[in-house]
Amino acid sequence: MQLYNTLSANERAALLEQAGEDRLTLSFYQYAYIGNPELFRNHLFVAWNAMDVLGRIYVANEGINAQLSLPAKKFEDFKSFLDGIYFLENVRLNIAIEQDLKSFLKLKIKVRDKIVADGLNDATFDVTNKGIHLDAASFNQIIEDPDTVLVDMRNHYESEIGHFKNAITPNVDTFRDSLDIIEEDLKDHKEDKKLVMYCTGGIRCEKASAYYKHKGFKNVFQLEGGIIEYARQVKNLGLENKFLGKNFVFDHRRGERISDDVISQCHQCGEPCDTHVNCANEACHLLFIQCDGCRAQMEECCSVECQEIIQLPLEEQKALRSGIHNSNKIFKKGRSEKLRYKK
Repeated sequence: MQLYNTLSANERAALLEQAGEDRLTLSFYQYAYIGNPELFRNHLFVAWNAMDVLGRIYVANEGINAQLSLPAKKFEDFKSFLDGIYFLENVRLNIAIEQDLKSFLKLKIKVRDKIVADGLNDATFDVTNKGIHLDAASFNQIIEDPDTVLVDMRNHYESEIGHFKNAITPNVDTFRDSLDIIEEDLKDHKEDKKLVMYCTGGIRCEKASAYYKHKGFKNVFQLEGGIIEYARQVKNLGLENKFLGKNFVFDHRRGERISDDVISQCHQCGEPCDTHVNCANEACHLLFIQCDGCRAQMEECCSVECQEIIQLPLEEQKALRSGIHNSNKIFKKGRSEKLRYKK
């Protein structure tokens, strides 16, 4: 019984091109108790591998967090499979705004301690006492209220390329970093302000809203389904779109356009740009924003040093990487000192 990938990303990409089938990229999450995450993980892998599902899925005792793609023709089979699992029946599926054949190239289902790394001790507060969920219309209305504080619960590299107008965008590298910072910044407004939060698909706000209610915030709200569901409702209902720029996504697309606004700049030349890339030097792999001009000039590298390395023979590059762990730059997402116009 196959429980892990047997194809490389390049091999999978070639097969996808040969098949020429439309694929759907989607995400979903559900907090629910899973007694044996490893067994559940294996069950998912066997079933989804047979459906040609690809993606990144985290399973834990507290639930599941899934980002994946599948052949469009197999969507109903996939939905029926989910509905056959009691805690996933009719779970909301966030269909991507922009589709891409190669959004994912492997099926990775990992067992984790948590489905979102929040650094919280769930035993110390009621995680089910969440904030009030808002649809797009209600969200548009409440964020215009002068007594509302709108907070982006994502990381700096996500909000840099797109966010709601007038939102507070914490300058943090991880979700867990933002929780205490936001509480400290808003500690004097726990009773007199409406705390409204949003994230990509809603999962980070589920835990954060309960945490802030535990910390004494009286009026806590969250955008139902996150930016992805908001964009869908705005389009389908003809509502005003109050999101500026792109929604960052954690797959090969790296972003999907929600509005025509370009609110960020190339980290190398400063020209308006909101396209994230990874440095072509495998030993670096830094995520940063790069325009087409710099992409050509720098050969998809973040620095001259990395550009020099990719000119070396592949075996020599491998020898240089051997035994060396990835630099901290890989986690800094555009904060490298070599990027002149980093945020």
